[in-house]
Amino acid sequence: MSAHEDNHAHEAHDDHGHHHKETFVTKYIFSQDHKMIAKQYLVTGTIMGVIGVLMSLMFRMQIAWPEEPNVLFEALLGKWAPDGVMDADIYLALVTIHGTIMVFFVLTAGLSGTFSNLLIPLQIGARDMASGFLNMISYWLFFLSSVIMIISLFVEAGPAAAGWTIYPPLSALPMAQGGSGMGMTLWLVSMAIFIASSLLGSLNYIVTVINLRTKGMSMTRLPLTIWAFFITAIIGVVSFPVLLSAALLLIMDRSFGTSFFLSDIFIQGEVLHYQGGSPVLFEHLFWFLGHPEVYIVILPAMGLVSEIMASNSRKPIFGYRAMIASILAIAFLSTIVWGHHMFISGMNPFLGSVFTFTTLLIAIPSAVKAFNWITTLWKGNLQMNPAMLFSIGFVSTFITGGLTGIILGDSALDINVHDTYFVVAHFHLVMGISALYGMFAGIYHWFPRMFGRMLNKNLGYIHFWITAVCAYGVFFPMHFIGMAGLPRRYYTNSNFPLFDDLANVNVVITMFALIGGVVQLIYLYNFFSSIFFGKKAPQNPWRSTTLEWTAPVEHIHGNWPGEIPHVHRWAYDYSKPGHDVDFVPQNIPLKEGEEELQH
Repeated sequence: MSAHEDNHAHEAHDDHGHHHKETFVTKYIFSQDHKMIAKQYLVTGTIMGVIGVLMSLMFRMQIAWPEEPNVLFEALLGKWAPDGVMDADIYLALVTIHGTIMVFFVLTAGLSGTFSNLLIPLQIGARDMASGFLNMISYWLFFLSSVIMIISLFVEAGPAAAGWTIYPPLSALPMAQGGSGMGMTLWLVSMAIFIASSLLGSLNYIVTVINLRTKGMSMTRLPLTIWAFFITAIIGVVSFPVLLSAALLLIMDRSFGTSFFLSDIFIQGEVLHYQGGSPVLFEHLFWFLGHPEVYIVILPAMGLVSEIMASNSRKPIFGYRAMIASILAIAFLSTIVWGHHMFISGMNPFLGSVFTFTTLLIAIPSAVKAFNWITTLWKGNLQMNPAMLFSIGFVSTFITGGLTGIILGDSALDINVHDTYFVVAHFHLVMGISALYGMFAGIYHWFPRMFGRMLNKNLGYIHFWITAVCAYGVFFPMHFIGMAGLPRRYYTNSNFPLFDDLANVNVVITMFALIGGVVQLIYLYNFFSSIFFGKKAPQNPWRSTTLEWTAPVEHIHGNWPGEIPHVHRWAYDYSKPGHDVDFVPQNIPLKEGEEELQH
């Protein structure tokens, strides 16, 4: 292994020595450098995130003030908001595309694509990814799928409108409704290309971690970030092809007269010729990806938070091996819990009890991680910068959101709150907000590594505190209106006198959502202005131990100008007795008589 690594380093270094001058196009657009590809993922994911959040603010305003004319609707929705009143059809389309963009394009590609690309080569001591060309292709497939998804918004009959889970028959019958036509076809094409992008990226990450670690970088010396990205990539390779198969079968049902997911369909009294298929089959295929997808989103955030907490607590991460074991347990269990999304689909109660058991089981490794984060903070010398605040916020929302998962994971209790706002509150807190907090924490922490400049700390504090208050202001009350029975995805509840008392709660939720949305403009200003005008970053601004901070600030092809640093210790030697400083980088050899920590 070491001979291979030394050869790899030697070839990459020679290449660096007489590297041809790059043009604007080869450096910034069709780049094969992992650091530039990470920035491309981040900027594209940010743009998609702005679109996704804007959609959520629009449908929140519709729920809070139904039937009231809104100038914004008229400007942005055109014919879908005659006289400023939102059309019922476009409401479900906005919910559908919002969910799709946030889950796949922002939290999967934006989070995993950005930080896996940035950190894997830098933290394992590699010149670049195993295949720079495949890496570039994976980004451009992601970009193409994003463009197709945005184009689908402008289809005359309307974008896909079957919920982000695109259950048949709404998604399988082009004539079912406006949003089942061309908009749905573009959705499926976009997702097929997205899955190809994700698979190429994941295979690249796996091969890089296994083959290109520097001398001394054993698996038990890897930072938890790399473990999280590595296992996330494996989950993606196992589960994403299942969604691809579901999408291809759906395309065949839509266009070639097959009947995989359709049976006994009536439209306006007319019997369609479909028979023998089952929409429940689609649910199984979708959720076999859909539940591991939750962990594809949250595991990278967990890895980032673990790294940031250790660095800003100035002490070793608590229970390093237990953290790795819990990541592996989550990866395995995440593939055998998908049925808890289908408790009311007519599932056999015995099978429901099996899925209840596996779902409650996955709480154990999640709890191990939560306790270990809290113990890492305990009696630490806490540096309360924005990255640390978002990391602590992540632990808070992960625990509060996770507790409600115990209710939804129980087949008997789930029946009462299924498809209500209780579900919306749960998964937005445990997955959406938590993953976004992890992403923000990662951006505040590694921005100096990406752009060579520092973000404005005071704007970061404003961004965190208002976002934290608004996130709970939005999703905490949703638990209560969900328990009161308010169903999700209804564009107005004014037809149900039963829910009249909840109208004011929806107004409060929407006000928090609007304030929280506007505050993200502070972050966007901070992000883009700091790229050009931020304070120049020192080489190791957070005094961290991992290898990425040993590379020079200015980006060079190959990461390190000379020999790749060798690793002599694990990634968390903070406040180690016998050293003058409170951090010892991984490339510093052990002193005579010094023991490597047994973590």
